[in-house]
Amino acid sequence: QVRLVESGGGRVQPGGSLRLSCAAFGDIGSFWHMYWFRQAPGKEREMVATISSGRTTSYADSVKGRFTISRGGAASWKLQMNDLKVEDTALYICNLEDRSIETYGRNFWGSGTQVTVSA
Repeated sequence: QVRLVESGGGRVQPGGSLRLSCAAFGDIGSFWHMYWFRQAPGKEREMVATISSGRTTSYADSVKGRFTISRGGAASWKLQMNDLKVEDTALYICNLEDRSIETYGRNFWGSGTQVTVSA
Protein backbone atom coordinates (compact mmCIF):
# COMPACT_ATOMS: atom_id res chain seq x y z
CA GLN A 1 0.00 0.00 0.00
CA VAL A 2 0.97 3.63 -0.46
CA ARG A 3 1.47 5.88 2.53
CA LEU A 4 1.13 9.67 2.21
CA VAL A 5 2.76 12.04 4.67
CA GLU A 6 2.08 15.78 4.74
CA SER A 7 4.31 18.41 6.29
CA GLY A 8 4.83 22.16 6.37
CA GLY A 9 1.77 23.27 8.27
CA GLY A 10 1.90 25.77 11.08
CA ARG A 11 0.62 29.07 12.34
CA VAL A 12 0.92 32.21 10.24
CA GLN A 13 -0.52 35.71 10.31
CA PRO A 14 -2.96 36.86 7.66
CA GLY A 15 -1.08 37.77 4.51
CA GLY A 16 1.69 35.32 5.27
CA SER A 17 2.84 32.28 3.35
CA LEU A 18 3.37 28.59 3.91
CA ARG A 19 4.56 25.76 1.71
CA LEU A 20 3.07 22.33 2.27
CA SER A 21 4.62 19.08 1.14
CA CYS A 22 3.15 15.66 0.50
CA ALA A 23 5.44 12.67 0.14
CA ALA A 24 4.31 9.24 -1.05
CA PHE A 25 5.95 6.05 0.14
CA GLY A 26 5.32 2.99 -2.00
CA ASP A 27 4.56 2.40 -5.66
CA ILE A 28 2.23 5.12 -6.93
CA GLY A 29 2.30 3.93 -10.53
CA SER A 30 2.78 6.05 -13.62
CA PHE A 31 -0.64 7.68 -13.91
CA TRP A 32 -2.39 9.44 -11.07
CA HIS A 33 -4.24 12.49 -9.87
CA MET A 34 -3.08 14.18 -6.70
CA TYR A 35 -5.36 16.42 -4.64
CA TRP A 36 -5.00 18.80 -1.75
CA PHE A 37 -8.13 18.82 0.39
CA ARG A 38 -8.80 20.85 3.48
CA GLN A 39 -11.11 20.15 6.37
CA ALA A 40 -12.14 22.70 8.97
CA PRO A 41 -14.37 21.96 11.96
CA GLY A 42 -18.02 22.35 11.09
CA LYS A 43 -17.32 22.60 7.36
CA GLU A 44 -17.42 20.13 4.50
CA ARG A 45 -14.19 18.82 3.11
CA GLU A 46 -13.08 21.06 0.26
CA MET A 47 -10.79 20.28 -2.64
CA VAL A 48 -8.47 23.24 -3.01
CA ALA A 49 -5.98 22.14 -5.67
CA THR A 50 -5.17 19.20 -7.90
CA ILE A 51 -2.43 18.11 -10.27
CA SER A 52 -2.32 15.15 -12.64
CA SER A 53 0.61 13.05 -13.75
CA GLY A 54 0.22 14.94 -17.04
CA ARG A 55 0.84 18.21 -15.17
CA THR A 56 -2.71 19.54 -15.52
CA THR A 57 -3.63 21.70 -12.53
CA SER A 58 -6.80 23.22 -11.18
CA TYR A 59 -7.81 25.24 -8.13
CA ALA A 60 -10.82 26.12 -6.09
CA ASP A 61 -12.06 29.64 -6.76
CA SER A 62 -11.30 30.59 -3.17
CA VAL A 63 -7.55 30.01 -3.62
CA LYS A 64 -6.95 30.94 -7.25
CA GLY A 65 -4.11 33.40 -7.59
CA ARG A 66 -2.85 32.63 -4.10
CA PHE A 67 -2.07 28.89 -4.07
CA THR A 68 0.16 26.99 -6.47
CA ILE A 69 0.36 23.21 -6.70
CA SER A 70 3.43 21.56 -8.18
CA ARG A 71 5.31 18.30 -8.29
CA GLY A 72 8.40 18.20 -6.12
CA GLY A 73 9.82 14.92 -7.34
CA ALA A 74 8.89 11.45 -8.49
CA ALA A 75 6.55 10.98 -5.55
CA SER A 76 6.32 14.36 -3.87
CA TRP A 77 4.05 17.36 -4.27
CA LYS A 78 4.03 20.95 -3.00
CA LEU A 79 1.35 23.48 -2.24
CA GLN A 80 2.66 27.02 -2.08
CA MET A 81 0.18 29.17 -0.19
CA ASN A 82 0.54 32.94 -0.37
CA ASP A 83 -1.55 35.80 1.00
CA LEU A 84 -3.12 33.47 3.51
CA LYS A 85 -6.48 34.40 4.97
CA VAL A 86 -8.17 33.43 8.21
CA GLU A 87 -10.64 31.34 6.24
CA ASP A 88 -7.76 29.20 4.97
CA THR A 89 -7.40 27.72 8.44
CA ALA A 90 -7.94 23.97 8.15
CA LEU A 91 -6.35 20.55 8.23
CA TYR A 92 -4.77 20.12 4.80
CA ILE A 93 -4.88 16.55 3.54
CA CYS A 94 -3.09 14.90 0.64
CA ASN A 95 -5.01 12.47 -1.56
CA LEU A 96 -3.77 10.31 -4.40
CA GLU A 97 -5.94 8.49 -6.95
CA ASP A 98 -4.40 5.74 -9.05
CA ARG A 99 -5.23 6.15 -12.75
CA SER A 100 -3.00 3.35 -14.07
CA ILE A 101 -4.82 0.80 -16.22
CA GLU A 102 -3.54 -2.17 -14.23
CA THR A 103 -4.32 -0.76 -10.79
CA TYR A 104 -6.99 1.86 -11.49
CA GLY A 105 -9.07 2.82 -8.49
CA ARG A 106 -6.53 2.74 -5.69
CA ASN A 107 -7.10 5.69 -3.41
CA PHE A 108 -4.79 6.89 -0.64
CA TRP A 109 -5.08 9.56 2.02
CA GLY A 110 -2.62 11.23 4.32
CA SER A 111 -3.39 12.18 7.90
CA GLY A 112 -3.09 15.91 7.24
CA THR A 113 -1.08 18.90 8.37
CA GLN A 114 -2.67 21.76 10.27
CA VAL A 115 -2.63 25.30 8.90
CA THR A 116 -3.76 28.05 11.23
CA VAL A 117 -4.04 31.63 10.01
CA SER A 118 -4.51 34.02 12.89
CA ALA A 119 -3.43 37.47 13.96
